[in-house]
Amino acid sequence: MATRRTTSLLKRLFASHSRLNQTRSVTYMHRPGDGTPRAVTLIPGDGVGPLVTGSVEQVMEAMHAPVYFEKFDVHGDMKAVPAEVIESIKKNQVCLKGGLATPMGGGVSSLNVQLRKDLDLYASLVNCFNLPGLPTRHDSVDIVVIRENTEGEYSGLEHEVVPGVVESLKFCSERIAKYAFEYAYLNNRKKVTAVHKANIMKLADGLFLESCREVAANYPGIKYNEIIVDNCCMQLVSKPEQFDVMVTPNLYGNLVANTAAGIAGGTGVMPGGNVGAENAVFEQGASAGNVGDNKVVEQKIANPVALLLSSAMMLRHLQFPAFADRLETAVKRVILEGQHRTKDLGGTSTTQEVTDAVIAALE
Repeated sequence: MATRRTTSLLKRLFASHSRLNQTRSVTYMHRPGDGTPRAVTLIPGDGVGPLVTGSVEQVMEAMHAPVYFEKFDVHGDMKAVPAEVIESIKKNQVCLKGGLATPMGGGVSSLNVQLRKDLDLYASLVNCFNLPGLPTRHDSVDIVVIRENTEGEYSGLEHEVVPGVVESLKFCSERIAKYAFEYAYLNNRKKVTAVHKANIMKLADGLFLESCREVAANYPGIKYNEIIVDNCCMQLVSKPEQFDVMVTPNLYGNLVANTAAGIAGGTGVMPGGNVGAENAVFEQGASAGNVGDNKVVEQKIANPVALLLSSAMMLRHLQFPAFADRLETAVKRVILEGQHRTKDLGGTSTTQEVTDAVIAALE
């Protein structure tokens, strides 16, 4: 009974919020020509990638969104991302992609990492937040994890000194700190937390903290604090609501982002993207499960919510805010109503059934 009352209340609140959203404002004045359709490079990828990118294509078509896709067949077992794909992304400056499978060991490089390095997508952003109607252990979770994408352990600067001895180099610059504080400033966020292991990695992580402190001094209106990554993981699972924006080196950020996503509802519903000075690639926010297993692919039950919300981020990036709002509102309405959910969210719906529900919920 209590659950039904809570769900009913949430639906009334959402309906009220939707009515408020329908009140048009004049806060966005486009420039002449902004409605021209934009080309977006599309990489369906491996595993569940074609399923979830196909969902995005259908929803974009149903909305008549001013984007069209240049689709490329890229897979994680290739030796490199084809040159024509890199050229397309540099031309369009925006890409939407599914997961690319990464072989374990054997000296085979990850194409996901190669793509970020070739395009200098140095900042990864994952937004982990509670979705109304989706029960989780913690409420009031709204965390943005900003992770360095091209440096640190993922820079790939490693070699075998002598047989059986491998040396890995780690370096960091201040640009990820600058991006994190700029993001917090532009999005009215109140606190930035630097995640580190400077108690052990005194020089490398010490340099990271030094950069964060220097940048923080330029943003007196934003609270800044630091936390060791061990304690951070414990605090995330016990009191995640204390975090706002988190800035991390590469390796820690991967762990923190996936942990935060699990706390807020699962990797299947968390959006994200990667950005540099010139290009942006949008994909499922948390990397765990972004390729899926064969059973999920065969049964066609991949959750498209994360990539749909990432697509809303992409539409805002392209300065199509009304389309982004429509898409995000439709996805949240489907989650709230609870009738169409994939297995990872406790439901029995297929990818196509969730897609159809989102399309039906578009306003």
